[in-house]
Amino acid sequence: MVAAAAISGFALLSAPAEERAVGSSLKGEAALAAAASRGDKGSFGQLVDLHKRAVYGFCLRLTRNPEDARDAAQETFARAYAALTTFDPGQRFLPWVLRIARNHCLDLHRRLSLRPREVLLLAEENGGEKVEVADPKALRADEVLERRELAGSLDRAVSALPANYREVVELFHVQHLSYKEIAETMNVPIGTVMSWLFRARAHLREELEASGAAEGRP
Repeated sequence: MVAAAAISGFALLSAPAEERAVGSSLKGEAALAAAASRGDKGSFGQLVDLHKRAVYGFCLRLTRNPEDARDAAQETFARAYAALTTFDPGQRFLPWVLRIARNHCLDLHRRLSLRPREVLLLAEENGGEKVEVADPKALRADEVLERRELAGSLDRAVSALPANYREVVELFHVQHLSYKEIAETMNVPIGTVMSWLFRARAHLREELEASGAAEGRP
């Protein structure tokens, strides 16, 4: 089904290839964090360069406002710098800093009296399989245009999801966090993460199929 392929390929449609390829080893990030905690701003700057786009993208999903997202991302890194002594060098830096970003964005919501919508669900196993997406370089011009239109439709569908669904889609498909890392970031059980992701994919499939975007036709 085209809709399933589109949802499974969400990260490919939403993030540049070079962004997905960027990364550093736990050892490298731990060394940078340790140096930064001793006052080496250059080392912290490297951590910011590695993860600034991921943090901004996550804040944008939560705030839905580019200016607010930029401010939230800046505040996130300021808070991360102040809290470097609490960073566990045995863990990846990105889930840790995204947890700070999430807490800050939720604080903003509370201050503005805009509570994020929460949906209570029973945990369900996700039986979906990943679907390979063709190399965009091999596509014809009309196919490239069609994929761009599908990407736009998918992005709008994701934006219409409840806040908790948007978060798990962003963290899993775009930031490539594991179930465990997402659970720690969102402070919920792993089963809840799996349930939200399963339900979010189902909603996206239904929305794309209902709109006709999944088949690339009106």
